[in-house]
Amino acid sequence: MRNRYFVRSRISEAKFREIVRYFSVDLTALQSVELSGLNRNTINRIYRALRERIAETFEDQRPMFGVVEVDESLFGAKQVKGNRGRGAYGKTTVFGIFERDGQVYTEIVPNSSN
Repeated sequence: MRNRYFVRSRISEAKFREIVRYFSVDLTALQSVELSGLNRNTINRIYRALRERIAETFEDQRPMFGVVEVDESLFGAKQVKGNRGRGAYGKTTVFGIFERDGQVYTEIVPNSSN
């Protein structure tokens, strides 16, 4: 039986669907190797092809194209007495994405501890 999804493959279509199922439940390639019994290189090649296909599918739906700049800023008092560091008391963290010659997206970060 030929595999219509993976051209020139020696694995069956049922085995390929099994690997896609492992990919969809977010198993690593190594876990898929152990469950399917196939070679690691084969699983890596299939996983890479799946990721590339997903990227191609959603390429047209991207909200931003070209050069994109990402930045995080803190807004608030310059210095609060006794508090030091990145997230000093009373400051608001704002995350922004800027597309050159395009649109800007900003969002206030509710919890930036990490």
